[in-house]
Amino acid sequence: MVVRLPKGYVPSEDEPFMNKRQREYFRRKLEKWKDDILHENRETLQHLQEETAQHPDLADRASTETERSLELRTRDRQRKLISKIDAALRRIEEGTYGYCEETGEPISLKRLDARPIATLSIEAQERHERREKVYRDD
Repeated sequence: MVVRLPKGYVPSEDEPFMNKRQREYFRRKLEKWKDDILHENRETLQHLQEETAQHPDLADRASTETERSLELRTRDRQRKLISKIDAALRRIEEGTYGYCEETGEPISLKRLDARPIATLSIEAQERHERREKVYRDD
């Protein structure tokens, strides 16, 4: 079923939480984000394949290797991000998107708009980060 969104639509607190329009809005946002990442990855791969020339100068070679390493690390982070985007898209299909995994309460629309892969409300995220910090400081 195709849900039409009015031009310039942005989810609002004045409508029922995670109604069809809001779910469609976030689905499109997530799919666009994923497409952008995949496009960047293709460009990176193409760039890496073109950059196979060996540099006789050690400094140039070291610089190229550093750039290559950075690009590969970035791609790895993006690969992990894509799996989070896919998980968010699954939650939209299952009807659990937008609700905190810890409390079951709705995650604020502002938070979801800023971080559409969020699985915790701000309060639950802060508790999680405080617990992490306590364990890290031990």
